[in-house]
Amino acid sequence: MATRFDPFREMDRLMGQVLASDRAAATMPMDLYRSGDHYVLNVDLPGADPGSIDISVEDRTLTIRAQRSSRTEQDVQWLAKERPAGTYARQLTVGRGLDLDAIAATYDDGVLTLTIPVAEEAKPRRIEVQRRGSATAIESSGTAVSAA
Repeated sequence: MATRFDPFREMDRLMGQVLASDRAAATMPMDLYRSGDHYVLNVDLPGADPGSIDISVEDRTLTIRAQRSSRTEQDVQWLAKERPAGTYARQLTVGRGLDLDAIAATYDDGVLTLTIPVAEEAKPRRIEVQRRGSATAIESSGTAVSAA
């Protein structure tokens, strides 16, 4: 039985491997969840130099940048080099109601964690409604909770 060699398929496979490693260098997998009065954003930045991490907020855009350097040793013959190097960058558009001036950031074991508090004006609050000698407490959504 003859085996057929398709040079275009092999070239496509090799290009896919090269492009996949370039895409991996540019991505930052993340998790985002809300816990109480704040949001928590966990971003994977394996091998990033903590000094290269830059977090900025402009208007409603949160930008995270980090640098991962490749090893540049002399007289080395690489047998496999799959770990991406370069600049990681990610931008997120955040909604209103967050206190962007109070963001806290930590970097531990290759994971950048941002804690973003909910702004005071965006937190739910109760409004007392007075009605001829009785008070009814309602939430800001307009739903009656209790009547006196």
